[in-house]
Amino acid sequence: MKQAKPYIPKNKVRIVTAASLFDGHDAAINIMRRIIQSTGVEVIHLGHDRSVEEVVNTAIQEDANAIAMTSYQGGHNEYFKYMYDLLKEKGAEHIKIFGGGGGVILPEEIEELQNYGITRIYAPDDGRELGLQGMINDLVETSDFPIGENLNGEEAKLSEKNDNAIARVISAAENFPEVAKKTLDSIHKKNEKSTIPVLGITGTGGSGKSSLVDELVRRFLIDFPEKTIGIISVDPSKRKTGGALLGDRIRMNAINSPRVYMRSLATRQSNLALSKHVAEAVQVLKAAEYDLIILETSGIGQSDTEILDHSDVSLYVMTPEFGAATQLEKIDMLDFADLVSINKFDKRGAKDALRDVKKQYMRNHQLWDTPQDQLPVFGTIASQFNDPGMNKLYKSIMDEIASKTKADLNSKYEISDEMSEKIFVIPPARTRYLSEISENNRAYDKKASEQAEVAQKLYGFFKTIETISGATPTLDKSGIDSEDLTVSEENKDLVKLLVAEFDKEKLNLDPYNWEVITGWDEKVNRYQEPVYKFKVRDKEISIDTHTESLSHTQIPKVSLPKYQAWGDILKWVLQENVPGEFPYTSGLYPFKRTGEDPARMFAGEGGPERTNRRFHYVSMGLPAKRLSTAFDSVTLYGNDPNHRPDIYGKIGNAGVSICCLDDAKKLYSGFDLSHKMTSVSMTINGPAPMLLGFFMNAAIDQSCEKYIKEHDLEDEVEKKIAKIYKESGMDRPKYNGELPEGNDGLGLMLLGVTGDQILPQDVYQKIKYDTLKQVRGTVQADILKEDQAQNTCIFSTEFALRLMGDVQEYFIEKQVRNFYSVSISGYHIAEAGANPITQLAFTLANGFTYVEYYLSRGMDINKFGPNLSFFFSNGIDPEYSVIGRVARKIWSKALKEKYGANPRAQMLKYHIQTSGRSLHAQEIDFNDIRTTLQALYAIYDNCNSLHTNAYDEAITTPTEESVRRAMAIQLIINKELGLAKNENPIQGSFIIEELTDLVEAAVLEEFDRLTERGGVLGAMETMYQRGKIQEESLYYETLKHTGEFPIIGVNTFLSSKGSPTIQPKEVIRATEEEKQAQITTLEKLHKTYEDSAEETLSKVQDAAIENKNMFEELMEATKVCSLGQITEALFEVGGQYRRNM
Repeated sequence: MKQAKPYIPKNKVRIVTAASLFDGHDAAINIMRRIIQSTGVEVIHLGHDRSVEEVVNTAIQEDANAIAMTSYQGGHNEYFKYMYDLLKEKGAEHIKIFGGGGGVILPEEIEELQNYGITRIYAPDDGRELGLQGMINDLVETSDFPIGENLNGEEAKLSEKNDNAIARVISAAENFPEVAKKTLDSIHKKNEKSTIPVLGITGTGGSGKSSLVDELVRRFLIDFPEKTIGIISVDPSKRKTGGALLGDRIRMNAINSPRVYMRSLATRQSNLALSKHVAEAVQVLKAAEYDLIILETSGIGQSDTEILDHSDVSLYVMTPEFGAATQLEKIDMLDFADLVSINKFDKRGAKDALRDVKKQYMRNHQLWDTPQDQLPVFGTIASQFNDPGMNKLYKSIMDEIASKTKADLNSKYEISDEMSEKIFVIPPARTRYLSEISENNRAYDKKASEQAEVAQKLYGFFKTIETISGATPTLDKSGIDSEDLTVSEENKDLVKLLVAEFDKEKLNLDPYNWEVITGWDEKVNRYQEPVYKFKVRDKEISIDTHTESLSHTQIPKVSLPKYQAWGDILKWVLQENVPGEFPYTSGLYPFKRTGEDPARMFAGEGGPERTNRRFHYVSMGLPAKRLSTAFDSVTLYGNDPNHRPDIYGKIGNAGVSICCLDDAKKLYSGFDLSHKMTSVSMTINGPAPMLLGFFMNAAIDQSCEKYIKEHDLEDEVEKKIAKIYKESGMDRPKYNGELPEGNDGLGLMLLGVTGDQILPQDVYQKIKYDTLKQVRGTVQADILKEDQAQNTCIFSTEFALRLMGDVQEYFIEKQVRNFYSVSISGYHIAEAGANPITQLAFTLANGFTYVEYYLSRGMDINKFGPNLSFFFSNGIDPEYSVIGRVARKIWSKALKEKYGANPRAQMLKYHIQTSGRSLHAQEIDFNDIRTTLQALYAIYDNCNSLHTNAYDEAITTPTEESVRRAMAIQLIINKELGLAKNENPIQGSFIIEELTDLVEAAVLEEFDRLTERGGVLGAMETMYQRGKIQEESLYYETLKHTGEFPIIGVNTFLSSKGSPTIQPKEVIRATEEEKQAQITTLEKLHKTYEDSAEETLSKVQDAAIENKNMFEELMEATKVCSLGQITEALFEVGGQYRRNM
């Protein structure tokens, strides 16, 4: 396809770009906004997870020509219509709306939305026909119309703080200065006596000015509940295209307030830090009577002081990385700035930088008698929530403004004497942890090779002695039993010499390795015996070692190599070994569990009742209930269901809606959550601690229900519940609809109440203690991967990690041994575009980061190690055939040799999901073939659990028929495929061994690259992981597009019709009844537990502030509070996630 040339706009076009609410898919909109910018447009980029109101307010304040959105998470009909209605309501219907969402938005929905008034929704075929640039040309040309040509009396509305009027007057000043001259002259005259202060903020590029402004705004809004603030933010224009990326808003969370107005300006000329229309913009905000105006420049050089011409008080923002102290003498702003912030104060050398800047400031301002601690130079970490340095800076700024301008802005903000200090997740002394692991594992491999060489020499001596003596020497703990040797007189001296050489060489062999050699024959015999016995947690297990084929062949479950030479045996044991023995390359347990296949039943749609019915359907007749739960995007982002259209449209779509404890009880009703054959996995990250609280309390209340029935307390309990609801005046919650087949109602007796309200405290606490020890399952809760790949972070990263640590501490204290506190996930890294090596390296690196963090909190690795699990994707690439064995190898060697962990902690347990990225919307029947091959990889590599995707997931929510086929793939491999009766079928393969070595080496090299960037968290700051994932995604997409990477039915072997994209016959969506039921459940909960909810939320916040275990309090809060209530309470004490460009 020939790429179109970029359209050249006739007017200055401004477009707001974002991804929709509760939608982390930002890769597409990032590509689009880059092309839009390079087409000469000023782009105001908001990033992912943006509500309609945020986008509309931004578009109005920025006086945008258009809004361009992506929506990949459902709810698009309501979202786009609500956006259109809100623009109309706010008098901004001239703003065009463009959208796209791949195959998620169906053709008939596109038609419906465009008929409603949406300018254009682009379909996948538009991209194929027009190309990306052609699509953007269409968007920009449609949006190319003048803004600010007519003012129509907008000036009169300024004092009302009318966003439309403020925006339009600024646009007129920018685009049509002649038209605006009269209005602006009038504004200037009116403002002559204005005392509204202007705070000018300038500094070097990349110093964190946007985050710092956001933190100042947040404190201002708290400090002055009635005051308003206006912000003018300037970013540079591109000289070549005239386009600009106005990216300050993406970093800001506090500006989404009716008391804040923000306008981004492009310089519209190169090499300048301010727009020539800044003065007019400031005057307009003064005319609108904002109480404080902040003017932020783009990044400046050493000699730039232009900000001083436009501000009453100036703040210069820099970082500790300014070079030699002599460089400070060249910075003009240090001569003039009223205050200086050394931001990013967590960087190396920050305290030295603070000292040097204070000295320079003292010299420049002749403040020889001023104590250093009273100089207006502050170390700040704006990216850290409630940073003490930011608190001091804010208070000093406000004091300076009040003193200098006499404005009515006397701050009462409380500050402490603390210095800005980074709350380190990983202690600075441990930043090399990944390279230490690489060094440790390479040292292990080197030693293993050396030991194998020693063993091979010993074997040479042994065979020589055997040949000369004519008999096989007896081996004991010390070596060759010389007394047992019968040797002819003529060979006596030679054999004695050989034995002496043998003993001398044996000194180079580790005693453990000698035991391996001497015990090899016995080990082989144990696997050849009909029954193999071993212990698991003090319980003896007996397993048949063979299965019989239809041809009566005895198929060994574990097949051992036929090696004779000691070097070969030792090398195999040290690097491969049998399943269940270090380094666990071929598997964690001696044999696979019988009666419980690794298959997981994945479901999540509509309300809890519908997903409960699906769970019972997919698990019917199976002895093990391994439930895997997908949540809707409202839940994934920690929110409650709501009638607001941009939320309402997403309730129960692409996952189940869960907002409270009763939802969890209904969701898992009829499954005994304490039973050893029940296991529940929850795909949730940002709000994981809250969902975990719902689950644990549901399990505890199930156990209470069993206790009530066992002790015939039903009538007594019924009276207590009836009394509670009579006093509250509310109807009791109920399961909506009929119970499905297989659901005996377990878990529904205590809907609306909890066991501690019904049973004596001692009884309840005993039940709780026992239940927590029994529940089996996993909560994903991997916040590092979210920041790197999936974008469902809701709290600041440090706070989210602290919550994870609190959960793990709680698990240790309550002896929760069968539930994984985190599923360290590579799946979403792969889905975002990473290749298998990058997926594995980043995932293991994240895992080791959690290990280091938990160790820094004083936890015992042997207690938290077994609570960690992993989750990988399996594609068709060759490296996927060894992803599990390499992961087990690297993890066990590091945990044993580096961290001194016990065998249970050394075992890396992982779940596999077949690749969603390899499901194609063309020739969808072929997807099952790909999934089968991926499942084969996983099963042959001994994964601990497996989910096989349905073939139609590429185009819709899977149907019952497609889910059954997906389950059948696993069952056929496990039950019918003959080779799968053997449990280590890939061991001994030359290519598997070589791939294992190659992938392991590549992963360790990636560890070193991460170390160079300050470890996982340091690399995240520079977005290294995201950048690498995007590069690899683009490489794959390019090869797929050109056909160099053949995909059957997609770019080669096409059908006679050309293998078109298949449209679904039906799309499964949540019904109106389900959405309304969720809102009703929520409203009843809020009314029933209004008082106790407030009390428990205060306790959660107190625990956060006092550095106590928050999950302890969350277990109580999740009994009476909704998900959204808890999320909002935690935002207040932990901070919101700050998006990155």
